[in-house]
Amino acid sequence: MALRAGDHSRVAMNGLKEKVLTLDTMNPCVRRVEYAVRGPIVLRALELEQELRQGVKKPFTEVVRANIGDAQAMGQKPITFLRQVRLGVCPGAPPQPAHVLGLSVCCSQVLALCVHPDLLNSPDFPEDARRRAERILQACGGHSLGAYSVSSGIQLIREDAARYIERRDGGIPADPNNIFLSTGASDAIVTVLKLLVAGEGPTRTGVLIPIPQYPLYSAALAELDAVQVDYYLDEERAWALDVAELRRALCQARGHCCPRALCIINPGNPTGQVQARECIEAVIRFAFEERLFLMADEVYQDNVYAEGSRFHSFKKVLMEMGPPYATQQELASFHSVSKGYMGECGFRGGYVEVVNMDPAVQQQMQKLMSVRLCPPVPGQALLHTVVSPPTPSDPSFAQFQAERQAVLAELAAKAKLTEQVFNEAPGIRCNPVQGAMYAFPRVQLPPRAVQHAQELGLAPDMFFCMRLLEETGICVVPGSGFGQREGTYHFRMTILPPMEKLRPLLETLSQFHAKFTREYS
Repeated sequence: MALRAGDHSRVAMNGLKEKVLTLDTMNPCVRRVEYAVRGPIVLRALELEQELRQGVKKPFTEVVRANIGDAQAMGQKPITFLRQVRLGVCPGAPPQPAHVLGLSVCCSQVLALCVHPDLLNSPDFPEDARRRAERILQACGGHSLGAYSVSSGIQLIREDAARYIERRDGGIPADPNNIFLSTGASDAIVTVLKLLVAGEGPTRTGVLIPIPQYPLYSAALAELDAVQVDYYLDEERAWALDVAELRRALCQARGHCCPRALCIINPGNPTGQVQARECIEAVIRFAFEERLFLMADEVYQDNVYAEGSRFHSFKKVLMEMGPPYATQQELASFHSVSKGYMGECGFRGGYVEVVNMDPAVQQQMQKLMSVRLCPPVPGQALLHTVVSPPTPSDPSFAQFQAERQAVLAELAAKAKLTEQVFNEAPGIRCNPVQGAMYAFPRVQLPPRAVQHAQELGLAPDMFFCMRLLEETGICVVPGSGFGQREGTYHFRMTILPPMEKLRPLLETLSQFHAKFTREYS
């Protein structure tokens, strides 16, 4: 068959046809997606690690990846109750010599018991660990962790999540039928956004997100071709959320899109602020008056450190406000096993609870989730241990409480140290890290550095962070990847490195900033 005239342009000089999928022909929405947390600077960090392994000389001996909140990658040990039980020893009991234990260094994992059920017959495993594993397996298809679950997640674990929410919120009821398990919180957030996005042109869905924001939101909105509506947190007031700023953003957006949803991250990522109850009430009233669907990202709800700060769930505040808010305001709230004291990022376990959602839409949400079959079942099993922790009568309780409190106390100390060291450095200013796992300090960059960065086609804070990585091995994420007010520069750094590494890291970073400032002054 002869080629049409226009087809000749698709045949290369060597006779090969041009590829069907190219940057020009691919989905333009995907091209617009950016995710700074794992962006170019992280790719360069991976290259540097490879060069170090190959013996290439660098001015540092290791790359410290302070770009992401991955607790166990930073050395945090798993909570024993979630993952490990010493063989033959009740948690909390004193260590026993090897001849008493028989296998003193071995550990059994509740998840391992689920994966290999034959171990349930072993007397070496504590009774409470076997009981947990048996309960999970009984709820699985074929009594196996390798079977699919229903798309919304294992019913038993959804019921456990509902009881967890009720305990957290002081007895306010939670319906397991309104809870959907997910592949981390991220997958559930994208699912809810998919439900919300509709319209074309001036009727296209707009979604209000905080600036600075977690880049999942901007990336998901770009992929869905929705309109990102920025509202700015107040850096001068410790990254406070101001309803007047919400109103400004909303009014401005209504000229070119149809705002339908408001996203809140509490505690904040990357900014670490914890919202007061009065602020949450004001946000709920605003969303109700303006007919906005509320999305509450609460994955850091266990991570609150500052004196006088306390986590208040949007669900609890909404219900306590009573009608018409409690009976009409639509809300989706998200949680995950990746953060908190757990740090179980790799298991990808999480959930979303929906409140006051239209039942017909909830059925559509169920359908949408069914396309992906189900969340990872091992992640669901781990979520079970998080939402159903040991009670005071359980042998695991004392050790669980001690480990949980130790993790959170150390994070609180790291948050305070980070703020202190940065604020002692000229040209760096860091708000209190009230919660979450990150600092988002503001850095002053000399005009010559800003000009040089622009000549290189880089954001000024990207240029600073790239130089920091190349000269010190410290990998942080530039503030431009999260959004910031024009003319200000920041970076996000996790506070997760071990204390013995964190102080030298903070001091090295501060010293580099001083050197960088001198170089470009």
